Amino acid sequence: MVDASGETIASLRMDGATYLSMHTARAKARTAAAIDAATGAIPFEAAAAVASQGGVSCLPSGLPIRFDSRLAGAIGVGSGSGEQDIDVARRPGSDRRRYAVSGSLR
Repeated sequence: MVDASGETIASLRMDGATYLSMHTARAKARTAAAIDAATGAIPFEAAAAVASQGGVSCLPSGLPIRFDSRLAGAIGVGSGSGEQDIDVARRPGSDRRRYAVSGSLR
């Protein structure tokens, strides 16, 4: 989970989560915060990923978090299919205890 500027404010990892899943989930959250929109539906040039040293992602499951229509931050979930990750990212907070937010889906 990142704040509106893209800085990590919370990161959880399940046992066995892969190294790359942590990084892609964080990139999804940062991208969603930067564009104030969900990732996955917008094309990104490869140059953006290179320029940001992998800090942006067009993979699905980066979702903005808003309060009263104002961007507060974003969440990214990784390691499952895009649909599974989106489902986990949208779950109520009580269900997230079973999953790694900004980490790996297990």
